[in-house]
Amino acid sequence: MVTPDGAATIAPAGLLSPALDDLGVVLGDGGGTLRVWSSAAESVELVMFDDTDLDWITDTVALTRTGEGVWSATTPLLRAGVRYGVRVDGPQAPGNTFNRGTLLLDPYARGLVRTGYDGWRSAVVDGSFDWGGVTKPAVPMDRTVVYEGHLKGLSKRHPDVPGALRGTYAGLAHPAMVQHFLDLGVTSIQLLPVHAFATEPRLLQHGLTNYWGYNTLNFFAPHAEYATEDARRQGPEAVLREFKGMVRLLHEAGLEVILDVVYNHTAEEGIGGPRSSLRGIDNRAYYRQQDDGAYIDVTGCGNSLDTSTDAAARLVLDSLRYWAQEVQIDGFRFDLAATLGRDASHSFTPDHPLLRAIVDDPALEGVKKIAEPWDVGMGGWQTGNFGDGWSEWNDRYRDRVRNFWLSDVDYARRASTSPVGIGGFATRLAGSANTFSSDRGPLAGVNFVTAHDGFTLRDLVSYDVKHNLGNGEHNRDGADTNRSFNHGAEGPTDDPHILATRRKAMRNLLGTLLLSAGVPMLTAGDEFGRTQRGNNNAYCHDSALTWLAWEHADWQLELHAHVRHLLRMRRENPALRPMRFARLEGQTPSASVMEWYDEHGRTMSIDRWTDPAHRTLQYVAASTPETEEFNRVLLMVHGTERPVDVTLPEIDGVTRFVSLWSSAEEAPATHGTHHAPGESIALPGTAMHLFRAE
Repeated sequence: MVTPDGAATIAPAGLLSPALDDLGVVLGDGGGTLRVWSSAAESVELVMFDDTDLDWITDTVALTRTGEGVWSATTPLLRAGVRYGVRVDGPQAPGNTFNRGTLLLDPYARGLVRTGYDGWRSAVVDGSFDWGGVTKPAVPMDRTVVYEGHLKGLSKRHPDVPGALRGTYAGLAHPAMVQHFLDLGVTSIQLLPVHAFATEPRLLQHGLTNYWGYNTLNFFAPHAEYATEDARRQGPEAVLREFKGMVRLLHEAGLEVILDVVYNHTAEEGIGGPRSSLRGIDNRAYYRQQDDGAYIDVTGCGNSLDTSTDAAARLVLDSLRYWAQEVQIDGFRFDLAATLGRDASHSFTPDHPLLRAIVDDPALEGVKKIAEPWDVGMGGWQTGNFGDGWSEWNDRYRDRVRNFWLSDVDYARRASTSPVGIGGFATRLAGSANTFSSDRGPLAGVNFVTAHDGFTLRDLVSYDVKHNLGNGEHNRDGADTNRSFNHGAEGPTDDPHILATRRKAMRNLLGTLLLSAGVPMLTAGDEFGRTQRGNNNAYCHDSALTWLAWEHADWQLELHAHVRHLLRMRRENPALRPMRFARLEGQTPSASVMEWYDEHGRTMSIDRWTDPAHRTLQYVAASTPETEEFNRVLLMVHGTERPVDVTLPEIDGVTRFVSLWSSAEEAPATHGTHHAPGESIALPGTAMHLFRAE
């Protein structure tokens, strides 16, 4: 194995062993070969079914153990289109759950078909596809703007998408959707899980569904329910073709596709839950458990994949390779990624063989790797600890930015002063150098204020507490600490002052997100101020509550215009998107040299940084050119509700400041107003203002 620069590395022991190559079905001229891994099994059997009656067994073939836990059989009966399953038998022992009577899914199946209410069959898929010469956009990280959305919810209500395509893979790539992404200025569409998944029995009993999809059945097959009715009727090959067609069309438009992948647990839940695949094939090897077989659950979902075993880790790596190469996916966001980095003692280590293999594998070169750097187990919070080659969701950024613009302002209304000064906020604005090492730089952090999990942007400024009764858990689910602020009324209101204050708070949050160093992630619908009526955990609602609306009031269109304008400012000003942290001893290529001033235009002093009463800052960033022209910007931030006069700083080489954007305006005006160094500018309460320094 080699790194992208050609340097030799040591392959993780066993993880890339040839014995584990080509698991699943491989087609050849004389039929197909099925290879299944199970170290403890005593027998493995291939079961094939009639194409029209998935309960009618047509043939069975016994697999032979070939070494290192791999069982194999070659038969001319195994061909594209065949529906099949496996039966596995083995000894009864702590941690083993073999049952020869249970039909299981092949973990490496490229397609699934449903039989009956909750049954499944694996499907052999040919997978051939004409990419027409279309290649990946390969958007550099410093220019990346992630747009997180739900595959179905994005297009389900769009009036310009034909009805048959709404909520489907084809619908996401419809010209109306593509035009929205391009007009907005995002570069990379990050989709909530699209691996085949199932709804938990508990939700079905309540008449609900697992809408988000964090309950994976199989790591290779696309979720069939997101395909058009025509593709579903044709079968798994047509579903996969539609998925690849979506990727090709988005790539033609220059848009990347990032998948939110759930490798930390599966839909088999805890012991006693569904037995659909891994549990019946080799429960002891695939899931973390104690000596007596009790599961060690660090995900909160009933089970945790044991990536300290080569077979489980290789399953993850092979899935990533498949999606990156065969389906041309541009990147992955790893749900509860700390689970993947836990060793045999269940402790997280950044040097875990799987984490190293994901970064070093040539098959994944150039693929974006974004960790959600935590899980719910002991030592599960690992933000900043994933090492070179990884970017990470920056929850420290989320919390500090929400505090600064929302909960701190709420506190100040009641206590007449803010609880903290501006220092921590400035650190996040400048790329979180206290979280990510100088070697990794600001692009190691994926900044976000909202995500699929939690309040939408509009709800963040409209609700003090969650309103999750519709989830069927008596409002117990979802986060209790939201750092939100309703600005004087809980939920909907007609008070014009409250509404205006909320809208400005949204502009401040968006302005901070899109002007900060690091990689910004925008949640779909926030550009229009979408609401979920205070539900901060809407994972179980497949309805208009969670689908994006495409008819908007004037204020929503104005908010959308702000986002478009901010993203254009980000593209045009490289000082806002440094690739590296600047060093004190001199300039660093592709870094931004930062200078900090107070409201009087003077260099910030130590007491100003720490004084809770001082929440006004001027931030000057000057780029060090490597591939773009020299650029310098000034950002004013004022974090109290009292108006303030701000004196522009006097800086060597700067003769004027050109106004580019202000959060104080309902709609982004046509800017270009010039201001001289030393000039005083009146800022209203809680506002931001961006200038280009010339």
